[in-house]
Amino acid sequence: QVQLVESGGGLVQAGGSLRLSCVASEIIFSITVMRWYRQAPGKQREWVAGITTGDTPPNYADSVKGRFTISRDNAKHTVYLQMNNQKPEDTGVYYCNSWNYRGEHWGQGTQVTVSS
Repeated sequence: QVQLVESGGGLVQAGGSLRLSCVASEIIFSITVMRWYRQAPGKQREWVAGITTGDTPPNYADSVKGRFTISRDNAKHTVYLQMNNQKPEDTGVYYCNSWNYRGEHWGQGTQVTVSS
């Protein structure tokens, strides 16, 4: 059974940085598209960033472009989200998402809180 386990969330002041990690197991990681989503209190879950398996550059939501960086280490079955210059509106639960021809899966989420 596919498992995605996020870590790295926490409390940070505005302008600070955090790095999230998501380790995937029981998955053919090298052929899997990986994405990060987030959900703020009282709001719908929104897509944040995505990274494919080839040379296509990662893509980002406009709200995080220039501040967040998604990357992957296929050998470690891990995807990262480096979050810099964070803002209070970045607060929410961050979810790792995987997609390949076998289906889509979600992690349990990790809380990120940015104080002003």
